[in-house]
Amino acid sequence: MKFELKKELPLMAIALLPFLYLMTIWKNLPEQIPTHWNVDLQVDAWGNKNSIWFILFILPVFSYILMTIVPNIDPKKKIDLMGRKFYQLKFILVGSMSALAIIILYTIKNQSISSICLLFVPIGVLIILLGNYFKTIQPNYFIGIKTPWTLENEEVWKSTHTLAGKMWVIGGLLILISSFIFDKNLARYVFFSIITFITIIPIAYSYIKSKELKNR
Repeated sequence: MKFELKKELPLMAIALLPFLYLMTIWKNLPEQIPTHWNVDLQVDAWGNKNSIWFILFILPVFSYILMTIVPNIDPKKKIDLMGRKFYQLKFILVGSMSALAIIILYTIKNQSISSICLLFVPIGVLIILLGNYFKTIQPNYFIGIKTPWTLENEEVWKSTHTLAGKMWVIGGLLILISSFIFDKNLARYVFFSIITFITIIPIAYSYIKSKELKNR
């Protein structure tokens, strides 16, 4: 896929937004900041505030770099067939990761555990948008529900992503709703339950669908 600077500039700007926000709040950050939360949403690791630059690189910048090189290393060259859909998918991923990075910075700056639930918002939006694009993703080794059975058979790939797309849209909506109406503990249980459900069910379905086609 040809690299077009004019099209990539907006994505680069979005990936750099968290860095601009960090520069505006840098003086207000404590020297020691939380760097990891456990499943109970309690801080279980601290680090120097300089470590936050690495977090920002991993989220929006690495996502942008990865999505830029993936079409060129795809051995099946199926990602190229997505055309504009892939650019839109790339925009969604980088934008969501940038928003997540900004919310992490906001949470660290305010040292408020109640704002942790805000982290679920960009993740919920990302899941909804990815679900809407699942039907358009061609069989490949990098994006989508990649199991031995979906990669082996295009019909299994298509059926699995049709099911997963619907599940991810509904799951993402439930995550969004729960992050606004539930407290952090209940929202946390809803989040991890939905993530588990929308991950395991499509994988299991791809296996069942593959067996069904072979028996047929």
